Amino acid sequence: MRLELIATATFGLEAVVKREIEQLGYRILKTEDGKVTYMGDERAIVRSNLWLRSADRVLLKMAEFEAREFEELFQRTKALDWEQLVPLDGKFTVTGTSVKSRLHSVPACQKIVKKAIVEKLKEFYDVETFPETGAQYTVKVTILKDRVTLTIDTSGAGLHRQADVAAPIKETLAAALVQLSFWKAGRILVDPCCGSGTIPIEAAMIGRNIAPGLNRSFACEEWELIEKDIWREEKKAAFQAIDYNAELEIYGYDINGRAVRAAMENAQEAGVDDCIAFRRQDVAKLEPTGENGIIIVNPPYGERIGEEAQIKEIYKALGGFLKDYPDWSLFMITTDKEAEERVAGRKADRRRKLYNGRLEACYYQFHGQRRTLEGR
Repeated sequence: MRLELIATATFGLEAVVKREIEQLGYRILKTEDGKVTYMGDERAIVRSNLWLRSADRVLLKMAEFEAREFEELFQRTKALDWEQLVPLDGKFTVTGTSVKSRLHSVPACQKIVKKAIVEKLKEFYDVETFPETGAQYTVKVTILKDRVTLTIDTSGAGLHRQADVAAPIKETLAAALVQLSFWKAGRILVDPCCGSGTIPIEAAMIGRNIAPGLNRSFACEEWELIEKDIWREEKKAAFQAIDYNAELEIYGYDINGRAVRAAMENAQEAGVDDCIAFRRQDVAKLEPTGENGIIIVNPPYGERIGEEAQIKEIYKALGGFLKDYPDWSLFMITTDKEAEERVAGRKADRRRKLYNGRLEACYYQFHGQRRTLEGR
């Protein structure tokens, strides 16, 4: 079955997600703020959930239409073939957003959409009530400037390894930071403020070609739409694709001992603890372990009392390191708009506007002198 899918993304990461989808072999229809739309089938849903590293969710697009009245929203929603996806025992919820639209009441829109789906399923199954004991179907109604998009979330609840330590970062963003650095196995990677280890762990998973969804569960695993054999085949293929022989040299340092312990536990859970060296260490003691390495760092943002002095020391250490070892490259995400001057005394070679959670940040890229060896 030909399906239209949407991979949602943090603002600024759309190009990374697009590249990941293209690498899976699917045709991109359009790229917009926060989402990439592409064509696929049932297997594409499985492969996308297993392999996309920087996307937040994979949505199945049901329809897109204009609606300025509740009755119009109801009728257009009811006209869709919901029975092809939602079985008699399916349980579903409706979430929604509305921006700059006449139908601005989100609760009302959610109620209308759910009522329309229920009425359609009642007519098809010839019942008045539903047991709702089966698989979960989360329908999302998104209205932007009177344009309605109806989707079903295939991913379900995401798995997050975040420990209770400072400056957390989502796995999807961490994976994107690594990909944007164009790091690859065989090149040294260091995170001197690793926190719970998210950046080094994502790098190790990329280096070993480990599908990020192998240890996760997804809402669509229980859907009748997708045959169980497809899941078995794609998971088997993903396990066979893991490169256990990849030569990885990845280091994660943090001054917080509790964070380092959490990082070790997270790496073990991800199956990459044997290829990352974690250690409690101050950034000021950072030393190179070889030539032409990469530093990827998400330092504190100065939002907590006492952090500004710590940030000043981190910037001083990083700047001094780049001066002493010009063949190394630095990639740093921060909300500090003066970071590039404070660290290196010059403009970064490249900047990319990103969001870390709700915080607007910038990914500063300082390229080492030997970067041409990496084909950049």
